[in-house]
Amino acid sequence: MNKQVSALYMMFGLFFALCLVVANIVEQKLISIGPIEATAGLLIFPLSYIVNDVIAEVWGFKKVRLVIWGGFAMNFIAVTIFQLAILVPGSENFSAEHQNAFSMVLGNTVRISLASLVAFLCGSFINAFVMSKMKRMTHGRGFSLRAVVSTLFGEGIDSLVFFILAFFGVIPTSDLIILIGTQTLMKTGYEIIILPLTNIVVRKVKQVEGVDVIDSDISYNPLKITDL
Repeated sequence: MNKQVSALYMMFGLFFALCLVVANIVEQKLISIGPIEATAGLLIFPLSYIVNDVIAEVWGFKKVRLVIWGGFAMNFIAVTIFQLAILVPGSENFSAEHQNAFSMVLGNTVRISLASLVAFLCGSFINAFVMSKMKRMTHGRGFSLRAVVSTLFGEGIDSLVFFILAFFGVIPTSDLIILIGTQTLMKTGYEIIILPLTNIVVRKVKQVEGVDVIDSDISYNPLKITDL
C-alpha cells in the first residue's frame, strides 16, 4: 500500500480540526433560527460531519479514524490553553470587565467541556462507521443516502451524549429530549441542504486523487490509530 500522505487529505484534516475548535468558541452565543433557539456553533459544527463523510467516502475508515483523533487532540489542547489563559492573572490594564468577557467567550465549565469532547468522539466514530459499512453494502453506490443516514446517526449520538452528560439533572428530562431531537434534525437538515456541494466535492476529490476506497477486512476499533 502506498503510504504517501495526500495533500488534499491533510487539508481536509486541518479543516476538520478548525471546525471543531471554532465551533466550541462561537457556541457561547445563542441565535434564533425562526422560532428555534440554538447556539452559533450550529453554523459550523455540522461541517465537521460533512468533512467526516468526504474523508470516509474517499479514503476509507482508517484515514478518517486518524483525522478524528487528530481533531480531538487539537480540540483538547485548545480547551486546555483557553482554561490556562483564563486562570493566569491579568495585568493592571486588563480590567475585571475584560476578564469576565474573556472568560465568557473562551470558558466552559469542566462538565460541559468534557461532555463536548466525549460526544464528539462518539458521534464522529458512529458517523464514519455507518458511512463505511453502508458503502460496502451498496458497493459504493448511493453516496447521498449514505451521507444523510450516517450524519443522522452521528449527530443523533453526539447530541444524545452531549446533552445527557452536560445537562442531566440541571434541566428537565422533557426539555432534554426536545433539545436532543431538535439539534439532531437541524444538523441533519444542514447536511441535506449542502449535499449538492458535498457531492461535487466528493466527485472532484476522487477524480484528482484517483482513490475510492471501499473498506473490507478492517478493524473498526477506534483505538487502532496506527493501522493505516
